Amino acid sequence: MFLDYFALGVIIFVGIFLFYGVIVIHDIPYEIAKKRNHPQQDALHVAGWVSLFTLHAIWPFLWIWATLYREDRGWGFNQVVERELQLEEEVKQLNQTVAQLEHRMQAMEEARVDVPTPASVIPPPLDEKES
Repeated sequence: MFLDYFALGVIIFVGIFLFYGVIVIHDIPYEIAKKRNHPQQDALHVAGWVSLFTLHAIWPFLWIWATLYREDRGWGFNQVVERELQLEEEVKQLNQTVAQLEHRMQAMEEARVDVPTPASVIPPPLDEKES
């Protein structure tokens, strides 16, 4: 008789433990969002409760959603945009430099005068016998 009541107590304890364990587990993304000061923490909290009805099928996506945002860097895409704008500016500067160099090169070609080179600089032709 004692073992029957003990087994019933264990079953009730395990049931209550599992019930509250599931509730605590489903709330982890919301706690992450709250810690990171996520702008959509209320939506994450509601979605966590909805995940109970979907048997936690959407729960991994909530975890990802909660961990993507950090208060110090936001969603992380700002740095990519800033770097892209910086590279775009560098490309514009390089294109301007190339255009200036081409212009200078054309001016040098137009102003080029055939200057005779001294004979001492030009090596004498090789005899066919020496080669």
